[in-house]
Amino acid sequence: MLKRGMDKIPEDVRTAGRFHIAKPEVEKAGAKTIITNFLEIAGGLDREPRHLLKFLLKQLATKGEMENQRLVVLGVFSADAIEKKLELYVKQYVTCPKCNRPDSKLVKEHEALYLSCDACGAKTPVPKV
Repeated sequence: MLKRGMDKIPEDVRTAGRFHIAKPEVEKAGAKTIITNFLEIAGGLDREPRHLLKFLLKQLATKGEMENQRLVVLGVFSADAIEKKLELYVKQYVTCPKCNRPDSKLVKEHEALYLSCDACGAKTPVPKV
């Protein structure tokens, strides 16, 4: 019966690799770096774009702003540097430290920010951005 039940579960739910972060599409415009798919990245992570924006700007130690679907950052940064910062964001604010699943959400309680895991039920404090 277990085998029949497992056969009925869709493949994308059974595989561990269903969580995918979109690679940042980076363009350089003079002294600025533009991430053209910024909202797609934030949507894929299921996080507020403003939270991700604040994190990236702090990590890159620069200023920037959202323009339509893209993020314009002051300074020249490589796609690899931005991708490493996104991986750090995922590790701190998306992936559950207890079960390593990305099925989580950020919850604010009493001025503190927590990572609440939908998969295992863990609730872990995370640093403010």
